[in-house]
Amino acid sequence: MEEIVEISCPEKPAAVSGPSARPRAASRLPQGRIRRGHDRSQMLRRGFQLGFLLLNVYLGGVFYLWVRQLEGMRPGSLVRPAGVEGWLPIAGLMNFKYWLATGRIPTVHPAAMFLLIAFLATAFLFRKAFCGWLCPIGTFSEYLWRAGRKLIGRNFHLPHWPDVFLRGLKYLLLGFFAWVISSMSSWAIEEFMHSPYGIIADVKMLNFFRHLGEMGLVVLVILAVASLFIQNFWCRYLCPYGALLGLVAMLSPARIRRNDEACIDCAKCTKVCPSALPVHQLITVKSAECTGCLECVAVCPAPNALEMSLPPWRARRPARLPAWAWAVGIAALFFGIVGYAKATGHWNGAVPRAVYVELIPQADQARHPMPGY
Repeated sequence: MEEIVEISCPEKPAAVSGPSARPRAASRLPQGRIRRGHDRSQMLRRGFQLGFLLLNVYLGGVFYLWVRQLEGMRPGSLVRPAGVEGWLPIAGLMNFKYWLATGRIPTVHPAAMFLLIAFLATAFLFRKAFCGWLCPIGTFSEYLWRAGRKLIGRNFHLPHWPDVFLRGLKYLLLGFFAWVISSMSSWAIEEFMHSPYGIIADVKMLNFFRHLGEMGLVVLVILAVASLFIQNFWCRYLCPYGALLGLVAMLSPARIRRNDEACIDCAKCTKVCPSALPVHQLITVKSAECTGCLECVAVCPAPNALEMSLPPWRARRPARLPAWAWAVGIAALFFGIVGYAKATGHWNGAVPRAVYVELIPQADQARHPMPGY
């Protein structure tokens, strides 16, 4: 946990002018005490990131071997891991609408819907913690920009208006997918999901990376290089899933709150924010870009100046959410929803193995049933 040390804190001279000259004497800290070093939140977060990354690597490996088993049409004991449907967010959205419209749990890619529900619930209760704590792409992106900082000594931020324009791209992508899905009836969704393309959509995605063409490789290299220099380039500008979770997170009662009286204006919170938010200038962080990573809270040197908390209710001050409670809540919500789906028999789809045996060897020939796709 954080360490509290005593220091000598002479008062700053107050005869400074300018917009940022509001006197911030160190004597505002009780007894001249400051907090030194990181708390355990980042150890917990990186543990979650690594665990979820390894889980996805494991699921992807088993899924690949399962596909290869069926491509060779040879017997084997491998079972398709339903968890790979977390990589099918569009299928999750379609199934979610189907469930809301009909009240029936879909029988093709149901895990995609339950994972979407888990991530939406996480966004509502714990901000965009999926992006900052669980998402393997977000984890890989973070490793890239940290590597870039070590290589060249810094990361770059785009000017305000180009940054705002590019951030709008992920919302345009989200709007397009939302428009397509909203225009589909429940019957059309069911027909799509039971089409050969819908059944093996996960195999189609796997084959995209297995048979990556020159253009796809160029795009991936560009995204990786951009992520070296600009923090979370894909997540910040292009990820429609992150855009959806960000909109939901804006409704969350949990927010970073800054105590203006305790703050010493060191701006360390702003410097470490991976979303480039001006935390030290805000009383409450309401932005859809906040991932709930708690980096700003971990680096803050002033006790009680910055914390993740719930709004005050029958109390004089907001209810603080410590890092351990944040981590436990994320894990309990995710595993609770997944466990419920498994316990009720809705985690695995109802597609017979014989159908996969027939479709997977010809997966590259499967065409999207909707014209123009």
